[in-house]
Amino acid sequence: MTGIKFVWSALDGDPALLTRVSTVVRRGALEARLPVRELARACVGTCALAAAELGARRAGLPEVPGVHVDDGAVAAAFVSERHLLVDGRAPVNFAPLSRFWRTADGWVRTHANYPHHRARLLGALGLAEGATVDDVAGRLAERSALEVEDTVYGAGGLAVALRTAKEWAGHPQAVAVARRPLVERGRLDAAHTRVLTPVDGGPLLPAAGLRVLDLTRVIAGPVATRTLGLLGADVLRVDAPQLPELPDQHADTGFGKRSAALDLVADRRAFEELLAAADVVVTGYRPGALDRFGLSPEALAERRPGLVVAQLSAWGAYGPWGERRGFDSLVQVATGIAAVEGSPEQPGALPAQALDHGTGYLLAAAVLRALTEQSYEGGSRFVRLALARTAAWLTGGISDGIADGIEPGPSGEVPYDGPRPWLAEADGGIGRLRYALSPVSFAGGPADWVRPPGPWGGDAARWL
Repeated sequence: MTGIKFVWSALDGDPALLTRVSTVVRRGALEARLPVRELARACVGTCALAAAELGARRAGLPEVPGVHVDDGAVAAAFVSERHLLVDGRAPVNFAPLSRFWRTADGWVRTHANYPHHRARLLGALGLAEGATVDDVAGRLAERSALEVEDTVYGAGGLAVALRTAKEWAGHPQAVAVARRPLVERGRLDAAHTRVLTPVDGGPLLPAAGLRVLDLTRVIAGPVATRTLGLLGADVLRVDAPQLPELPDQHADTGFGKRSAALDLVADRRAFEELLAAADVVVTGYRPGALDRFGLSPEALAERRPGLVVAQLSAWGAYGPWGERRGFDSLVQVATGIAAVEGSPEQPGALPAQALDHGTGYLLAAAVLRALTEQSYEGGSRFVRLALARTAAWLTGGISDGIADGIEPGPSGEVPYDGPRPWLAEADGGIGRLRYALSPVSFAGGPADWVRPPGPWGGDAARWL
């Protein structure tokens, strides 16, 4: 069982609701050797179905609204960071030292978009801050790929050796990942049934009135919370003021939410006030990094019974790499994806940061399903996802929605002629924006965000 049918089952969704999903299949969208288009379609379709289900529950509808998944909209959204324009300026997505490098025996990929990661990479290689690409290339060419991986990670930086899928399958972290479900989910206590206030009018907003505390960074977590913002939630992203953020990255994933800077030590009282009124907490930091602040799922639920806690990590919160930092590009390299998509002469990459985007929509879907389940059964809930587990699903093979019994829409299979129909423009606090619309679509649901992104950290740390 694969595709949307598999994902919906992983979320314990009612299989009868799969008949509410229709698709437009577009040839040429997200082309790759691996089934990226099918993964993307399944993740978005599941998220839209979970949203429609919750919306029907809150609006008292006799049936769940129909869900429409268009490969064109999905393909545009999965590379939203490339479509973003701010006052006509294209974003910068990767820094010069974030790339593939030849080593003495193979390849590594580094991630140095943030200044502190760049500094740690250079420090691990014994290079000064002003080192050039050629300087780094020279140092890496002298060492083995695994030596670079261990040395850079040991210094707090990010570098991963290129592995084939077979090599990764034998790695202890891959073994640990394979033992876990695509979506880990469960109850934390026996909190009372969640009382969902009715919603009416249009558009239908399944998450209206819900408060989401967003403790995520980079792409996957912010994509999940961006989606919850589309669906009506009051999403407040909170960042430590001392951690740098990339303005373009924040702009792309900042739709539908507000952004505040808050120190979890110095501003602890303010944070606890936010938590006391939150319905959902989404975290995307390295596993264990927030536990010392009392932010484990169990500790959160103890202070705020009835909470939904959603956790995201790169490698999973288990196994020998359970406490390592990671990003989509690095997970692709470790798990064999870069080898599959490349050639003997040069590693490759997926046509989108599909692990990030796909996992983001899965995370939003898991939160929505948890909220629906709470309305029947109560209980504080947790959901956990990992980019490496999504990668295992992708490399294991995914059939498309049609093979799962999901019928294509009236237009059937058509060519993908580019993203233009799914791009929009709006004025916001950071300028005139061109951006990709959300691919999450169901009958009567929202077509766009009502709130464009503002400056990072520019909002008050309070609920609306």
